[in-house]
Amino acid sequence: MPVVVCSKCGAKNRVETQLAETLQPTCGKCGNKLDVMPPQVDTSKPLLVTDATFERDVLGAEKNLPVLLDCWAPWCGPCRMIAPALDQLAAESAGKYLIGKLNVDDNRQVAGRFQIQSIPTMLIFKNGQLVDRIIGAQPKQAIAARLTKAGQA
Repeated sequence: MPVVVCSKCGAKNRVETQLAETLQPTCGKCGNKLDVMPPQVDTSKPLLVTDATFERDVLGAEKNLPVLLDCWAPWCGPCRMIAPALDQLAAESAGKYLIGKLNVDDNRQVAGRFQIQSIPTMLIFKNGQLVDRIIGAQPKQAIAARLTKAGQA
């Protein structure tokens, strides 16, 4: 059963997929209607990820689709330096992988969960599991090579 995070209170809810097609699931904590249909993701540009959308967008990404999560902050010079390379990688992805961006200042839960102690840190996930971690600014080719390796694993 997939886990859906409530957009109102952030509670995690397990949702029976077959029942969700006919009934509108609601949050077990606050009663808010749950968005069980994942949004159509445009892989040609980085996806903004938050604490509330992390489970759905990163861990719940399409099976075998590697997801690179760039953990960054607006005040970080090296983070701003690699941003154009990540934009280019997203534009070149052709659906082979997904690039996400997580502002660690605004999303402390995910940053704490994965012990982000320096930025930029790029986490690569596949099938809901962390498979690689890149710390510090790296050239586009090095990042692309790690994404390709994760896609083949």
